Amino acid sequence: MFAAVFLALLGGYAVAPTLGGVALLFAFVGWSAGIFDLNNLGFLPARLYGIMTNQTLIAVPLFIMMGITLERTHIAETLLESLARLMGRLPGGLGIAVITVGMLMAASTGIVGATVVTMGLLALPSLLRHGYEPSFASGTIAATGTLGQIIPPSIALVLLGDVLSNAYQQAQMSQGLFAPKTVSVGDLFAGALIPGLVLVLLYAIYVLSRALYQPRSAPVVLAETDSSLPLAVALTKGLVPPLLLIAAVLGSILLGYATPTEAAAVGAMGALLLAILYRALNRKILQEIMQTTVMTTSMVFFILIGASIFSLVFRGYGGDDLVAALFADMPGGQWTAIGIVMLVIFLLGFILDFIEITYVVVPIVGPVLLSMGVDPVWLGVMIAVNLQTSFLTPPFGFALFYLRGVAPQTLTTSDIYRGVIPFIGLQLLLLALLVAVPRMATWLPNQL
Repeated sequence: MFAAVFLALLGGYAVAPTLGGVALLFAFVGWSAGIFDLNNLGFLPARLYGIMTNQTLIAVPLFIMMGITLERTHIAETLLESLARLMGRLPGGLGIAVITVGMLMAASTGIVGATVVTMGLLALPSLLRHGYEPSFASGTIAATGTLGQIIPPSIALVLLGDVLSNAYQQAQMSQGLFAPKTVSVGDLFAGALIPGLVLVLLYAIYVLSRALYQPRSAPVVLAETDSSLPLAVALTKGLVPPLLLIAAVLGSILLGYATPTEAAAVGAMGALLLAILYRALNRKILQEIMQTTVMTTSMVFFILIGASIFSLVFRGYGGDDLVAALFADMPGGQWTAIGIVMLVIFLLGFILDFIEITYVVVPIVGPVLLSMGVDPVWLGVMIAVNLQTSFLTPPFGFALFYLRGVAPQTLTTSDIYRGVIPFIGLQLLLLALLVAVPRMATWLPNQL
């Protein structure tokens, strides 16, 4: 089944119908051969109804709407200009300014595509104009854009939290615990916060080191600006709105005042208010925001439905029992199993999007790993960081596609590919740190 899906995707077919179509094809072929019971497909309506009525997933369109709205407010443009003026004379200062703005955008929007496109349009021309090496400039922007995958509020963490919650309950019930504990999206948000900030620090250290040891790749410059505002005023104008929005969304979740779904509604409303404040909202732009939100949400849920069909047929063939038996027979216990799962997810990231991996692979391996005693928050953060690399790994790294779409023709695709390699290494280093120090992911949720 997996091989058929890969071949179909490589052949250019769309993801959602490929997942559902391949699964149904295997179901009917298996039924005709007498090795698959079509009654298994009777569970499909209940699964789809469960997706439609899932309270957690309501956060997806709301966070998407928040991110798309913030794209239109020019907050990133104002903030980047101010930080460039502030850090321009530091070694690699312009690159560190880009990372800082990308971090704040990630914590404001949670959408990788929005961050990469915005930073590609705003920062890439400036970096190239001031003599930054093309591969270094493009790698910095593409990698910074992927921070929206790990820094909450993240669409990926919302989807992963929903899947892991089901997997955790399933694992406990298989062990005879019929009053299972739960893991929430809020737990994952809290768990991912410190690793996300550590990754930002690793990016900044790399940019600074590169600027010090290879000055030609990141020259010291004073960024040009057309702003007539004093630096302090411009910095406040750019910095305060995203910080207020981050505080409203993340603060309400971490302090227990709101669920992620409720906080997503606060974020969407806050983004609209900011757009009004910046005088960037009119009827036409509001219509574009709504249409893009609906299209993006539809894409996510269509993939979710296709993946549900796939996992249902996979389980009907006994695939989950096969995986459980495979892991149980491995020497080295849970660490060997975790290592293999992480390697498989990393390799799948070269071919599949994070949504497909989340809804096809995680429901299969999640219950098995969690039944071995793996901490669900730690596992979720590990998977999220691993999935983050899928945005940067060729040939199907979406951050690479997004940047290629807005980059000038003088920047070659090979420059982009070369530029992201060190940042992929930094993401894998973060995975190693999480293995060595699990409390990076578990300390804050436990405190809260």
